[in-house]
Formats: sequence, C-alpha cells, structure tokens
Amino acid sequence: MESELNNLHHIPLPPKQLPNPTTRDDRPLLNSLSISTTTAAASTDELEKKFAAFVRRDAYGTMGCGELPTKEKVLLGLALVTLVPVRVVLAMTVLLFYYVICRVCTMLSVPNREEEMQEDYAHIVGWRRIVIVQCGRALARVMLFILGFYWISESYRIPNSNEKSSTQEDKHEPEEMGRPGVIISNHVSYLDIFYHMSTSFPSFVAKKSVAKLPFIGLISKCLGCVYVQRESKSSDFKGVSAIVTERIREAHQNSSAPIMMLFPEGTTTNGEYILPFKTGGFLASAPVLPIILSFHYQRFSPAWDSISGARHAIFLLCQFVNYMEVTKLPAYYPSQQEKDDPRLYANNVRRLIASEGNLILSDVGLAEKRIYHSALNGLFSQC
Repeated sequence: MESELNNLHHIPLPPKQLPNPTTRDDRPLLNSLSISTTTAAASTDELEKKFAAFVRRDAYGTMGCGELPTKEKVLLGLALVTLVPVRVVLAMTVLLFYYVICRVCTMLSVPNREEEMQEDYAHIVGWRRIVIVQCGRALARVMLFILGFYWISESYRIPNSNEKSSTQEDKHEPEEMGRPGVIISNHVSYLDIFYHMSTSFPSFVAKKSVAKLPFIGLISKCLGCVYVQRESKSSDFKGVSAIVTERIREAHQNSSAPIMMLFPEGTTTNGEYILPFKTGGFLASAPVLPIILSFHYQRFSPAWDSISGARHAIFLLCQFVNYMEVTKLPAYYPSQQEKDDPRLYANNVRRLIASEGNLILSDVGLAEKRIYHSALNGLFSQC
C-alpha cells in the first residue's frame, strides 16, 4: 500500500476521472487522485486545489522545501546556532522538571484502570492533584513562552443570534446550566495542546504509543488521557468511544472531574479550513465549550499541516516571535433534537466555529491528508 501511494504521481488519469472537490466521493481514495507528470510545479498546483486545507502558504513553501531568499537563509543560520540550542535546553528542563513533579505526586498511588492500556492518575485528589494541575498549567505556559509565544491574544465572543441555525433559535436555556463536559476546538498544530494545558488542563485522546513514551507517558496519564489505536479497525474503538462518553458525562456532572478536550476533526489543517467533525464528543449529549485557535505569521506558519515533525520543530524554534489568537465562545447547550442526533449536534457546532472563526468548511479528512502527503513525498523526494 505504501509503495502504491508513493508512486501515485507516475499514474496519470484522464480528466473525466477527477472527482468534484466539493462533494463526497465513495470510490477508493487511491483511484481518486490525479497528478500530472509533466512538471512538479503543475502537479503541486493540482494537488493544492484538491487538498487546500493542508496547503502551506508561508515563505518556506510546500513541505517547508521552498527556495528561501538570502536574507531568510542568514536569519535561519543565525537562529540555528544561537536561539535553537537555548530553547531546546530550556524546553527539556521544563519537561524534566514537570516529569519529576508528576513522579513525586504519583508515588505510592495506583493508577485508575478502566481497561487494558487505559490507566490514568487523574482520579488523584487532595494536594497532589492540585500540585499536578497548577504546575502543569504554569509550565505549559512557560513552554509556550520558550517557543516564542510571549503573549497570547484571548477574546470572548457571543455569537450573533441572527447567525444561529434554526435548531438554536428555538431551544431553551436549561434551568441548571451545568458545566460543559468537553472542550471542542479546531486543530492546527501540536502547539494547541500546550495552550489547552495552560488554561484548563483537560484530558485528551491520544495514541496508545504516547503512554509508553519516556517522560511524556507519565505526564499524559496525569492528564487523564484516553488512549486509542488510531490505525486499528477492531472493536477497540467502541470501548474507547464509551470511555470518552463516560468521561464527558462525568465532567458535566462533577466539577472536580477533569474536563475532556477533543479535536473532532481528527487531524490538523493549515488553520484556514475546518474539516468534518467526528461525533464521539457529542454522543454524551452534554454541553460543549467551543474554542477557536488561529496562528498569525509573517515568515513561518506554526500550522502542522504538510511538513515533517522534525522540520517543523526546527523552523519553529528558529522563529523568534510566534503569534497565537484564541477566541472563546459561550458554552453550547444542545437542543433535544441535537441530543437525539449526534451528527446534527456535531455539524451545528462545526458551523458555529466556522462562522465565528472565519474558517472555510472542507469535506476532506485524515485519509485524504495521508494521500496528499504521500504524493508530496514523491514529488519532493530530494527535500
């Protein structure tokens, strides 16, 4: 399969086989990609039209492989030998310091186990939980500062009632408002996680491999992460979905329980688009808290879209100042119709975030992103 994906740019298809990018195509993804073999530039242009949600538009170009002007190369070289080493040392110091805090606070504690590979320390109460949460929030903000986010613009916006959908206009505010059970946010970069840790310290959904990572594994358990095997198609998904739903309901009913944090798009974009939402965060019928993240840039975009993790991290560390803007919306309480139809609930929240964040609705998803990356790897194999 991987070899087929990497060789897609060698398989020209007639124009009539190109799918309409604005509609769903139920045909296999491998048969829906057409790339011209004349020049890499023409192929890239064609790909960017089909997969606009993942296209990089900064000075570093596609996959961060664009030709840089001499001035940018000089700045990049200076940052590599001065700024990057300092930031790496500081970031590692913060990570190790917080790991020690988590290790001390979880000593002699038994992790909460809901099933195999689902264990956490989020149930710890008392001073140890307070230390874990407060230090985690403070150090996450310190980490963002080290990465160049010296200030973060935050605003609270009340949506215009005239822009609400018909399902929102007729619903009544609950007598007891209650606490939102889950934070719903668009997903632009791994930096999103640091921001949410610094404000609400929520539980995330993470790959199972994260639990085994040195240092980060214990920290993720202190966050109360729910682990999932992303590539698995087994019945494991049903168990994880049930755990997430239970966690959301618990957070809604118990103010001391850690709130869940979900990126329902399932992957990152370039920050200009919003992908279809998965319904997992809406099955509990609990209110959600929508938050919109956006990154502004002049040279390098912090969005983690179509660029390798190592290249992205290096370029990010080389950029002296990075900018993040956060828009917080009021808690969204579902109508009875939305409670009965999680898909409707998810779509309405998605449209609200798109409207308030000036984001473009896109029909592509993680599967299309993987194909786009594979095609780019073929075109830029020397990068």
